[in-house]
Amino acid sequence: MAHGHKSDEKIVFVGDSRVRKKSERMIPQDYTAYPGKSEAFVPNFLLKEWMVGAVVLVGILVLVMQEPAPLGYPADPLNTAFIPMPDWYFLFMYQLLKYPYTSGDYVVLGTLVLPGLLFGGLMLAPFLDSGKERRFYRRPMASALMILCLIATIHLTVASWMHYQHELEDKGIVPEHIKREEEMEAAKHAGGGGGAAKPGAVQIVAQEDSGYTIYQKASCVSCHAKDLKGVSGAPALRGIGDKHSKEEIMTIVKKGLPSMPPQYDALKNSGLTDADIDTLVTWLAKQKKE
Repeated sequence: MAHGHKSDEKIVFVGDSRVRKKSERMIPQDYTAYPGKSEAFVPNFLLKEWMVGAVVLVGILVLVMQEPAPLGYPADPLNTAFIPMPDWYFLFMYQLLKYPYTSGDYVVLGTLVLPGLLFGGLMLAPFLDSGKERRFYRRPMASALMILCLIATIHLTVASWMHYQHELEDKGIVPEHIKREEEMEAAKHAGGGGGAAKPGAVQIVAQEDSGYTIYQKASCVSCHAKDLKGVSGAPALRGIGDKHSKEEIMTIVKKGLPSMPPQYDALKNSGLTDADIDTLVTWLAKQKKE
């Protein structure tokens, strides 16, 4: 060792702490030839997982770009005929909340307790089933729980979708995105350039009639609008005289339709008399294309 600042003093190294430079590239060991072993997680296995994830993501993006998003009409809180539905991957939870033991007074059980138990079991699965056996029939507990959850999810999803279809059929409702797509197709074939259908092609008849004044004060306006074009999926009343007679319109007002409740009491509650309702129905029967 050197002492002081003498330049001619001999320096003696005690050991050599310098790290030797490796001349060969470090290659991860191949474990595939050993039973129960696999390749190195970093970077071999992780890189393969990233590549598979990227391919799946590109495939999903391609599928998403194939079809445009189904768009309905602008949201309308006054549209009582609209049936809200979640996305397909939440249908099983949507159906679960329809049952008496998971809704109403037991809604906490359906929204917090059951999902909490399911997700909690999923998180605890690696700790509860720590065996090395990979064959599912040699792991009865884990396999039974997985098959039970899979069957329950499929059953609830199918039941929810079938109930939705029956509800549409019973009420005579066409989903908004389908109805809007049909209008766009009709406009395209009619030379409308692919835009939305133009209900203004049929004009309002007899706007100076007292029936039009009564209509503007009636509860019909909330769904069919003051211009009779309809809002948020409600049918337009322009040209309704070509479809129904005065007597048929009066029957609809009193008894309703599968997609519309009776309106007679609502009209009476809004201050209209029987004579006003008769004048209103007479004016609606005049709404014809020609």
